[in-house]
Amino acid sequence: MTTATSTKNSNAGAAVGRPMAKLLVANRGEIARRIIRTAHDMGIATVAVYAEGDSGAPFVAEAGQAYALDGRSSAETYLDMAKVLDVALRSGADAVHPGYGFLSENAAFARAVIAAGLVWVGPPPQAIAAMGDKLEAKRLAIAAGVPTLPMATELADAAAAVGFPLLVKASAGGGGKGMRVVESAADLVEAVSSAQREARASFGDDTVFFERYVRQARHIEVQVLGDTHGTIVHLGERECSIQRRHQKVVEEAPSPVIDAAQRAEIGAAAVAAARAVGYCSAGTVEFLYDEQRREFSFLEMNTRLQVEHPVTELVTGIDLVREQLRIAEGAALGYSQQDVNLSGHAIEVRLYAEDPEHDFLPAAGTVVVWEPAATPVVRYDSGIETGSVIGVEFDPMLAKIISHAPTRREAALKLALALERTRLAGLVTNRDFLVATLRHEAFLAADTTTDFIERHSPARRRADNEDERFTAAVVVAMYQQAVNRASALELGTIPSGWRNSVMPAQRLELAEHTLQYSARRDGRFAVALGERQGIVRLHAVQGEWVDLELDGHRMRAAVATVANGFVVELPGASVALERGERFPQPDQTGPAGGLVAPMPGKIIEVRAAVGDAVTAGQVLVIMEAMKMEHHLSTPADGTVAEVRVAVGDQVDNGAVLLVVEGD
Repeated sequence: MTTATSTKNSNAGAAVGRPMAKLLVANRGEIARRIIRTAHDMGIATVAVYAEGDSGAPFVAEAGQAYALDGRSSAETYLDMAKVLDVALRSGADAVHPGYGFLSENAAFARAVIAAGLVWVGPPPQAIAAMGDKLEAKRLAIAAGVPTLPMATELADAAAAVGFPLLVKASAGGGGKGMRVVESAADLVEAVSSAQREARASFGDDTVFFERYVRQARHIEVQVLGDTHGTIVHLGERECSIQRRHQKVVEEAPSPVIDAAQRAEIGAAAVAAARAVGYCSAGTVEFLYDEQRREFSFLEMNTRLQVEHPVTELVTGIDLVREQLRIAEGAALGYSQQDVNLSGHAIEVRLYAEDPEHDFLPAAGTVVVWEPAATPVVRYDSGIETGSVIGVEFDPMLAKIISHAPTRREAALKLALALERTRLAGLVTNRDFLVATLRHEAFLAADTTTDFIERHSPARRRADNEDERFTAAVVVAMYQQAVNRASALELGTIPSGWRNSVMPAQRLELAEHTLQYSARRDGRFAVALGERQGIVRLHAVQGEWVDLELDGHRMRAAVATVANGFVVELPGASVALERGERFPQPDQTGPAGGLVAPMPGKIIEVRAAVGDAVTAGQVLVIMEAMKMEHHLSTPADGTVAEVRVAVGDQVDNGAVLLVVEGD
């Protein structure tokens, strides 16, 4: 790589620049665990803060100390600067790391930390203020000679200055929040209103601007590091083009389309943007890259650690959290641009509690089983464990899973296999979608523009075949009979299924079918499901793992018992089986024409009253869940007969919100 350094950093004094002994982590979930891990490796004690809903979360137990924060809601708790700072002082912490999200790009919080005499692990407040305001960031980038996309700051100017399609974008935002794609002038006002509400809820600032929307491009970002002694380097680029709802789901380093010459060019542009604000600490400069024209345009600078930072760590061998802590203590980087080398390829996927079959709608629930794969060896950065509850207050990301290999293809296939072998039950997730993406021919061919999902449509869910469902049912039957036999209070030495007379076969009642099985004299079992029959030899049951042989095919499979049945992890397939009901439940469906809540959430707008005539596709209710807005529309023309909710109501999944009678 080419050399790219700055002059002496004029904001060097913003980091207090002294060794730290105890670090408060002002965040939650996987990033809190990530920071705590490196801090402990460096011999630095840690303090966690937590909202009521996170009291049982892993990061709380892993910190050296933990303090509860009281707030109106769990999400608002982590945004309360005064309470977080009070805990830092009471706990004896001498430094604060904000992680990402929440207060990480809040210049006022950074100033308050420094004013309290604590070390701020992050860039100078001036840099946060300048780059945290995306409008100001664009002005600085233009002044620094970095190319940018056409934009407008006023609604009245948007159509003429930018054109359609355009992107409404929250000035203070990130993570896809407060962003809306607008195809025509007719949709512009509604999109602005929605983006402002979401931005206000997520960042406390509803300022938006307008930017040209490029459908088929690549999202390229460059990691920069700057110390307080005047050195700024870049650590190469990451590609984060595969997104849904403008939020990244697959990230990789390096980009498969950036060569050494362009890496130097885009890296120099990133360093120039960082230099413009006297940057120090870790930061990311984001670009939109037009592969056909081989042109890149500045989007924004994130003055914090990024969710996808692990891919850069794996290809460079540099621990970015460690560098943040060293820089905050006043240490020099100790290396120049020429010392930064990239090795191999790294890919990260974000494992979410969401339903890809229903437009990636966030999901909530309890993690019944979480067991990372032993092989292949990949990196898991997770905020969960078995028993974790995924509520509606936070982003539904469960974990980041990252692979590293000599080649891109190996990294992709290795990661797909690790995902398949990861045990996860109790929630609807995007795992099948991620596996399908990683193995998709277009992905392996590096055809990964921002419209990848729309163009290539990777399978949203893996469809089970009949053989897999039969095998899964057999595994459950063998598992249950072994568990029942092991827990028998009497006659425990008698083999399972033994009878001293001819008796009917034992049965496993499932929603779709009934599996029958009976013990044979040789210790094996005869199994039958409809016309399908087989012979099973059970070798062992250890915990939830079953070792058996079905018609000569030996395998190990795991069984998780969930609320409505079982999840069976077969080699290469996760199969869900629903229990059969001995006593059918009464019909609990809502009224015909009922508009129902797709998940638990809060009603923020009701756009209809009893007697209103409505048309198909008209938005009638807006609800907020997992820090996102969800617009619920009527599927057909009709008249509103009932309105069962009001603004501010908290509703459960499946609740009927209003009823529309068809014309």
